[in-house]
Amino acid sequence: MTVSNGKALDGGEIHVCQDGPRGAPALLLIHGTAASARSWEPMVPLLTGSHHVIRIDLLGCGQSAKPDGESYAVPDQARRVGAVLDGLGVEQVVIVGHSSGGAVATALAEQRPDLVTALVFINTGPGMAAYIAKEVPIRAASWADLTDDQIRKAMSDGFRPGFEIPRSYVDQFRDIDFAVFGAISQAIRAYLDERTLPERLAPLGKPLLVLFGEEDRRWRPSSAGDYRAVPGATVEMLPGVGHSPNLEDPPRTARPLLAFTANHAPQAG
Repeated sequence: MTVSNGKALDGGEIHVCQDGPRGAPALLLIHGTAASARSWEPMVPLLTGSHHVIRIDLLGCGQSAKPDGESYAVPDQARRVGAVLDGLGVEQVVIVGHSSGGAVATALAEQRPDLVTALVFINTGPGMAAYIAKEVPIRAASWADLTDDQIRKAMSDGFRPGFEIPRSYVDQFRDIDFAVFGAISQAIRAYLDERTLPERLAPLGKPLLVLFGEEDRRWRPSSAGDYRAVPGATVEMLPGVGHSPNLEDPPRTARPLLAFTANHAPQAG
């Protein structure tokens, strides 16, 4: 059963969803740019048998506040995530980040190494040099000016060729403010340009699992190998899926994730 509520923080309320037994090890799922906690819905039933699953909408996304003039810098997003976990009484957590959600997870591990016990990245590019997506020109004042087909075209490289993008994902894309989307995208680029994720993670000593769809059209799939510079990192390529294995093939994504967390589960909080 899902319990949804909001946590009031500086900058606005953060929307939180919790599933699974509260006494189980905590597993935090962080969505990518222009998505929301809803992007994890196909995965949740596969994870709640052994975890207290926590999902959030980052500031500016989903049902969280979308303030003007607020910082969407990756470290600030991470601090808000840490504050949410503190409010929930979570003392240790494994974090799973999809796409740019892995950058927020990395920033939180940098800030709160006591809180983060291990990390899982799903198609998170290691640095901007690996970014291969083709820009799709969009001339509109807001997402409301675009048809569903236009939005699907704009996000098509987020999935393997031929994948039918769910209507729920289109709706999530519409939920984000046009200007906020730009600010979040720029913030991710700035964080990755400053230092790559492997460079940030290498000194932290955190167990890391990297899952990467071999048909990713946003990040060069071979770039997953860059994470091998992180001591103890495990990199697993997933054939037949693209940038969003958590939506394209949830069972195949859940299997290595659960095997990893079984070895690195935090104490229940």
